[in-house]
Amino acid sequence: MATPVKHSTTAAYHAQAVISFAVSLLAMGVGIAYLSTGPWVRAFLGLGLLYVVTSAFTLAKVIRDRQDENQVVSRVDQARLDKLLAEHDPFRVDAS
Repeated sequence: MATPVKHSTTAAYHAQAVISFAVSLLAMGVGIAYLSTGPWVRAFLGLGLLYVVTSAFTLAKVIRDRQDENQVVSRVDQARLDKLLAEHDPFRVDAS
């Protein structure tokens, strides 16, 4: 009756998304600070920006998935509680 809910994302996947976001932000800052001016700077900044955006989307998806998992667990627990309360009769006397 008490089967645990299977999580679709792991802690490693969550950590990977967070680390990827942090590394991309750091790389972008370092790149902007230390690169000399030139035509290739725009290309680097474009690729860096693309990396930041894609990792930000991944991080947002991971956070959304975690929240969805918590809502599912909450709904299952609420359904179990509702079933228990519906089956409980406080006026029933057990004849043993």
